[in-house]
Parts: sequence; C-alpha cells; structure tokens
Amino acid sequence: MPQKNKVYLSDIEIARACKMQPIQTIADKLGISGEHVINYGKYRAKIDRKYLETKNETKHGKLILVAGITPTKAGEGKTTTSVGLGDGLNKIGKSVAICLREPSLGPCFGMKGGAAGGGQAQVVPMEEINLHFNGDFHAIGAAHNLLSAMIDNHIYWGNSLKIDVRKIAWGRVMDMNDRALRQTTTGLGGVFNGFPRSDHFDITVASEIMAIFCLAKDLDDLQNRIGEIIIAESLEGKAIYAKDLKAVGAMTALLKDAIQPNLVQTMEGTPCFIHGGPFANIAHGCNSVIATKTALQHADYVVTEAGFGADLGAEKFFDIKMRQSGLKPDMAVIVATIRALKMHGGVEQDELSNENLEALENGFANLKRHVMNTRKFGVPVMVAINSFVADTEDERSKLIALCQKSDIEIVESSHWEEGSVGSENLAKAVVKMIDEQPANFEYLYNSQLSLWSKAHTIALELYGADDIIADTKVRNQFAEFQKKYGDLPVCIAKTPMSFSTDPLLKGAPSGHVIPIVELRLSHGARFIVVICGNIMTMPGLPRKPAAEDIYVNENGDVEGLF
Repeated sequence: MPQKNKVYLSDIEIARACKMQPIQTIADKLGISGEHVINYGKYRAKIDRKYLETKNETKHGKLILVAGITPTKAGEGKTTTSVGLGDGLNKIGKSVAICLREPSLGPCFGMKGGAAGGGQAQVVPMEEINLHFNGDFHAIGAAHNLLSAMIDNHIYWGNSLKIDVRKIAWGRVMDMNDRALRQTTTGLGGVFNGFPRSDHFDITVASEIMAIFCLAKDLDDLQNRIGEIIIAESLEGKAIYAKDLKAVGAMTALLKDAIQPNLVQTMEGTPCFIHGGPFANIAHGCNSVIATKTALQHADYVVTEAGFGADLGAEKFFDIKMRQSGLKPDMAVIVATIRALKMHGGVEQDELSNENLEALENGFANLKRHVMNTRKFGVPVMVAINSFVADTEDERSKLIALCQKSDIEIVESSHWEEGSVGSENLAKAVVKMIDEQPANFEYLYNSQLSLWSKAHTIALELYGADDIIADTKVRNQFAEFQKKYGDLPVCIAKTPMSFSTDPLLKGAPSGHVIPIVELRLSHGARFIVVICGNIMTMPGLPRKPAAEDIYVNENGDVEGLF
C-alpha cells in the first residue's frame, strides 16, 4: 500500500521521467506493421482505417470492463486501475491492450484534472493526451458546429425546409466548461447577422456527434448515422434531419481522420488505444467501438472502462455499447476505495483521511449493490481496492472481511505507487476468474419492452427505486417516441453521485422514486436519453479551477497538470 510519510512526485513529473518506446515498437507488440501506422510524432499514432476495415477477424480477445462504485467528486481511479491492470497482465506475460476514453479539456482545467491515470499507472505522453491529443475532439466540435452554422444559414436564405425556429434541438458545442453559454441568444446585431433566436451550448463530450463517433462501426456507418440526426421540427411538425441540409458529406470529411483509433502506451510499454470520450450521463460513457474491436483483434486480453459508477457507465456499456456492437464482455472489475466507502457511510469530505471502521461498514452497502447489479448481466465480477495513503490496515482488513462475508472476490492493488508490481496479483486473479467462470452475458432488458418499461426496469433493478414518475407532458413524449422508436435502448441521465436523483443521498438508498423530466432523441446514436433530475450538459468551473495552477516553465514544459 502507499506509504504515509513518503514524498511523492506529481503525476506529470512521474510521466515526464519515464522512457517511452517508439510508437512502432508498441504497434509491433500488437502485430500491426508500419505501413498501417500513421505517426503523430515519435510516441503517438493512429491506425489506418482502411487496414482495420479490411482485416479479417482471426483473433478475438477477452474483454474486461473496469467500472466503479458511486464516486467522490475526485473519482476513485477507474482509469488508473485500468492502466494498472493492463500493466499487470503485461507483466505476467499476457498479450494485452487497454482501451480508454480521451480526456476533455473541460475537466482538465476544472475540478478533476487530466484523465491519463495516475502515479505509476499512467498512459503517456501524458501532456499531449490531456491537451489536444491527436485533434479528435476539435474535429468533432467542428463537425457539430458546421451543422449548427448550416441550420442558421438555411434559415437566413429563405428557410425552404420551413424549420420552426422555436423547435431547433441542435445547439453548439465547445470543449470547455463555460456556464455562461448554457443558454444564449444568437443572431443579434442587425439583419445581416441572421434572425435572433434562443440557442445553447453543450460541452463537446455531450454532443450527439461524439456518441455517434463512438458507436459507429466504420466511416460509412458514421456517415449514415450523422445523416439520421434530427436537428429540428418543421412548421408542420415533421422531423428535419441533418441530411436534409446536405451537411453530411462535409461533416464526415472533418471526421475521416479522427475516426481512426489512436495508439499510445503506458509508462511500462503496454499498448493503449485512446479514442472518443462521450459523456457518461447524456451519452454512454465508453471509448469507441472501433478502438475496442481493434484491440480485441490484436490482443488476447483487452481492458476497458466505463464512466462514473457502474449504475451509469457499466449499464450503458452493457445495454447500449454491447447491444449495438455485438460484442460480449468476459468479466467486470469494480473499483472501490476505502475513502469513498467512508463517504457513503456518512463521513464528510474533510474527514475521509481519518480511520472510521463503522462508516466503512455502513458505506459497504454501496459497493455490494454495484457488485450485485453487475452480476445481473451474467458476467463474473471482482472488486479491486485502489489503495490510498490514508488507508489503514484495520480498514483494509475490514473491507476484505465484508467482501468475503458477502461472497465477493476482492484483490488489493497498489498500482498507483508500484505500477505492475503492485497490480500483478490483480492480473493473476482476473485471468483465473475468466478461465474458471465463463460469462453468460445478457442485457438487463429486452429490446421489445416499451421505453417506459426499460426505464422502469433500470430504476428498480439497479437504483433500488420503488418506481419512476413523470408528468403528462413527459408521458406523452414516451407515447410518441414509443410509436416510432420503441425498439431503441434508453440512456438514463441522472446524477452520478447517488443511486437516486439526489446527489446527497449516499450509500445504497431504496424506496425512492426516480422523476423523469424530459426525453431526448439521439436518433443518429440510436438511443433515447431519459433525463432524470437536474442534468448539466455544459459544466461550470469550480471556485478554484485547476487552470489557475497550470503554466509553462522556462524549458517549455507544462507544469501543474494532474
């Protein structure tokens, strides 16, 4: 476990000190020859989509999902554990690839910081991955905003499609936290600037383009899905699609390079695909299907992650990503931290470093529900303790005993401090579980269930709720969508901080009711977003944003990024 009195370097200092291997060396580990590797400098690359689209599927590795308990605001280390597990599998001699989401600039400059792992379990080059990377998010934002511009331009030049300006669903995006842009008015300043109307901004990761990007199987599928985006209603109440504006070709042109998966490495040289990054709330919170399939075709074990807690990320991974891709997972690892369990047991944020066995036991209910929920999908489940400096021996022993009493397999992993040395036991346990407990994967609900029944099933089966409720307007939305899109999966958007819609209700609450306030159709992504409670698709910066501590030193290196 991490030592309390030891002096630790920052993540960026650790990452900068590691000796990276040339990216072709990493590609060679996966059997990808140089002619199919598109270099972005020495240590980053994309894999040629033409190679991927013509490759025969001669290999299909084991797919391991890393999910988490209901997190604290800082997160519990799913990415760090995914990297640590991948390095551990590599250390014990397994052919392995890791699949992660790309970091968004919003959290990097906001509260959470970067998303490239931490300590000795990081993907590198850490600075480039967290800042711009290979330009995918810029391409997605540009494609989204091109469509936005073409909507207003069409209206300006006569509006032959008869777009109802009061019912334009398509806003604008930027990859930054900026609450001032949540609701805007555009077209001000005179007749040459268009017609004034209400508009809004989302963060780029909440764009439907991002969701489509991560669910498309290839470039043709991406283009077809973009065409199916519903942007507005006409004055006659008919749906207007992106293809009606003749925007699809240009949008696809902006995305043709971005759709190729990005290859990097961990600090220990384990191959890692980082591609796409949809919001785990308004969308499905997983990396791209293309990257996952590429990894499965080139490695025996593939470690991937899902956003937020397992109630959101894992459910959407199973019911949306797996359903649309046809892939099947082999097992799941639920990441838990002692500090988060104490939070769920009633301990305040500033007291989490203090030993509290009673709170740990009370908070264990949160972990237990996540494990039991995940087992409902027919996959074997293991718990990984992500160790922290403040964890005590008594707390670790208590958590292990609680898991054993509930027939939950648990392994402590110190990858943050020790890298693969600290995750070797976790890797061995994962391989053993996959070998001895074959998955019998199934979705939580059948596609033929009504949309209302799908949301109801998730609320009761996973959230511990007694019921879902909605007013007449929302129930009418359900009825309308049911007629046209009843076979689509639902994507629940609610707070990630609780099983309920109240972020202050910790632990494993039961008997609550889930209020549904709105439905949104992501027609190109092929799911229905069910908004529960107050959901922000454009986050704001905290009182003290991380951006205040980021600067470039005299050597031209970035400092303060974490």
